[in-house]
Amino acid sequence: MAQHTEVVVIGGGYAGVMAANRLTQRDGVTVTLVNPRPTFVERIRLHQLAAGTDDAVVEYREVLAEGVRLVVDTVTRIDAGGRAVELAGGGTAGYDYLVYAVGSGSADPSVPGAAEFAYPITTLEEAQRLRPVLDAAAPTAAVTVVGAGPTGIETAAELAEQGRRVTLVCGGVLGPYLHARGRRSVAGRLARLGVTVLDGPGTRVTAVTRDAVELGDGRELPSTVTIWTAGFGVPDLAVRSGLSTDALGRLLTDETLTSVDDERVVAAGDSAAPSDLPLRMSCQAAMPLGARAADTVLARIDGERPSTLNQVFAGQCISLGRGAGIFQFAHKNDVALWFHIAGRPGAKVKELVCRGTVKHLADEAGKPGSYGLHRVSGGDQRGRRLRAARGGTAATADRRPV
Repeated sequence: MAQHTEVVVIGGGYAGVMAANRLTQRDGVTVTLVNPRPTFVERIRLHQLAAGTDDAVVEYREVLAEGVRLVVDTVTRIDAGGRAVELAGGGTAGYDYLVYAVGSGSADPSVPGAAEFAYPITTLEEAQRLRPVLDAAAPTAAVTVVGAGPTGIETAAELAEQGRRVTLVCGGVLGPYLHARGRRSVAGRLARLGVTVLDGPGTRVTAVTRDAVELGDGRELPSTVTIWTAGFGVPDLAVRSGLSTDALGRLLTDETLTSVDDERVVAAGDSAAPSDLPLRMSCQAAMPLGARAADTVLARIDGERPSTLNQVFAGQCISLGRGAGIFQFAHKNDVALWFHIAGRPGAKVKELVCRGTVKHLADEAGKPGSYGLHRVSGGDQRGRRLRAARGGTAATADRRPV
């Protein structure tokens, strides 16, 4: 009799959906996806949700394979020894293999007043909470966006394009990932939109009040609505479950994305820390990681040695309102190149990328196993980084037996 395998995937974001879909290519594998929401969230559009230009959600029937069982609930604890997860709604779900893809969210801000008076925007619920606040504010009200990474830049541009009076507080450099040429392009677009950009060492936020933001250089900025985009954090599920994590709480794995504690637990997406050298948090990383995690599970089911991670990046897309954007090209090791596509062509590329992520998931749902990992791998970029991090020692591909 053929062996039956139960796989539970925790988290229905880019990594979790990709993994769940890909796992259905194998007969005898039952896949259960546990997610706290009944719809798929396009996280890369949450700034649009806050601004009212998109709802940032897609029905799971559009991106999830028919063979995947969706359980709308929250996992409160992983019992690795008992191979089960405990659910907030009561009961448990058993597994033979577990894919840990809980994603990331807002970092708990340590700045006084930030948690009380600022609005984060990294989850659907946070963006939904912010939107009516912006709707209620006068068009001339001062809006302050804290954090000048992609989310901060996109949020500032989206709101300014609607005529909002926006100040972007960088706390350092505008778009730290960007090449100098790309940064100048972004700064120019923000200036044309009327965004006041405050950068440099004195712009770190030291306190947030109900109607102001205080900076390290002593300035106090009037702020009717303060939006907090600085920093990311991950859920503490792995920590609470007694699994090994990095300092941020991401699940520690080897280069096959297998937990260093348990070969039946595999991680993917923002919540994974392969070899304690995690990839940049992004959907660009999440979907390939989800596919790789699924391949690792399938290899172990077949008694084969899983392939190791060898992922590279193409660049970074940032929308600058509906009328412009930038695609910043990068080396395979995720270091920005001088070349970029800006303006309206940049906006078109950004929109193609946003739509393309949903299409990749839908295509994998319709034809599991079709997502090509060869598109995002090549060379020995990952191996070189690992050897450098370990002082020249070759990376261990897989710490546990097949």
